[in-house]
Amino acid sequence: MRITQLRNATVVVEAGERVILVDPMLAPKGAIPPLKYFTETRRRNPLVELPDNAAELLNRVTHCLITHCQKGHFDHLDRAGTKWLRDRSIPVFCMPGDAAFLAKKGLNVSPLKQQNAEQAFLDGTIIPVPCRHGRGIVGSLMAHGYGYFISLPGEPSLYIAGDTILTATVESCLRNQRPAISVMPAGGARFDMGGDIIMGADDVVKASRISPGIVIANHLEALDHCPVTRKELERMRNAENQAHKLVIPDDGETMEFAAG
Repeated sequence: MRITQLRNATVVVEAGERVILVDPMLAPKGAIPPLKYFTETRRRNPLVELPDNAAELLNRVTHCLITHCQKGHFDHLDRAGTKWLRDRSIPVFCMPGDAAFLAKKGLNVSPLKQQNAEQAFLDGTIIPVPCRHGRGIVGSLMAHGYGYFISLPGEPSLYIAGDTILTATVESCLRNQRPAISVMPAGGARFDMGGDIIMGADDVVKASRISPGIVIANHLEALDHCPVTRKELERMRNAENQAHKLVIPDDGETMEFAAG
């Protein structure tokens, strides 16, 4: 299995002839409004361009997987990503609650079943794992979405956590499903008011201690409301002796993993 971190939540998973695009935000740098307004230096999103190898990877995509996409979550599916999927009629896997929303946009939708149900996915299986996209008032306003635990023949098991804080459900997936690879948010995103709406540096380091496998950190240095930097996360990872477990890829970096 090859996993390429494109930008923020967008990754490409290559498993043999299957090339899965996860949560495509494909807009050019600065095309999307800020997510934080009460700041001295407003910055439009994304903060960076897609990496140079993005076009070549996208040309090989066979399927798409969406964790969540409503209530303004352009960072998981933006207009550019929607157009790209629609123009190519790429099969889009999503949860039932997102199916009608995506179908209205003209996408080739393949709805999954409800949460915690192991079900067929390509030539393997997938289990949707509920996310918790923040707590308190801010959390109550968010679309919480789902992560996915994926098993494909001849490949290491993969957990894509989605937009979530570190919850008992996430910890249970790490301990009980024992994914070989987990892709987890680490940006510590927050709006002008309220607390974190995804995991931050300390959370993803804790997750790497819990997980029996490798953890890949993303949601870094691409959106204005994600303050955690790669350098900050690297320092914490090394201080906690998790360098062998927690991978912090650059945008465009490809990681290769063999089945266990």
